[in-house]
Amino acid sequence: MKIIHTLLYIFLRLFYKKIKGANPLHILATTFFTQKILGFNRFVSWPVHHSSRVLYPRKIKVGINSFPGWSNGNYIQARNGIEIGNNVRLGPNVGLISADHKPDNFDQWIPSKPIKIGDNVWVGMNSVILSGVTIGDNVVIGANSVVTKDIPSDSVAVGSPCKVIKNKEPYTGIDYGKI
Repeated sequence: MKIIHTLLYIFLRLFYKKIKGANPLHILATTFFTQKILGFNRFVSWPVHHSSRVLYPRKIKVGINSFPGWSNGNYIQARNGIEIGNNVRLGPNVGLISADHKPDNFDQWIPSKPIKIGDNVWVGMNSVILSGVTIGDNVVIGANSVVTKDIPSDSVAVGSPCKVIKNKEPYTGIDYGKI
């Protein structure tokens, strides 16, 4: 069984760049068929749930142990770029929207800074992060939040618009940035 597991891991590494720490059998069962065979999010280089949508994947930088779009229903639009740090988790139905339409012409986009998400960040269910926002390291964004402004490191932020409600203890899990 270990040989099969190793061969699957090597096979999947050909299609996915960053599957460190992920179970290859789970990836094969849940994403490989829909992503690489059926073509849902075919050009994304990390595992993505078949109900999630990733636009402009070449403009997304993803850290170690981060799989944006792994949860169901995520919408990730990276027209102006998105930088995602190590160990970032997105809950179901989270939206990352890096570009807005021009108000006088819906077929044109407004250039802006990329979305930047630091290390060890959790974004709760149904939250939206808008263009040009920077989220620091070790942050929790509460469910149903709309992030329109920068969020500092070591904080918990909630609401619409999202505001910091308290400081957070340092992250005690594995620091993938130092591996």
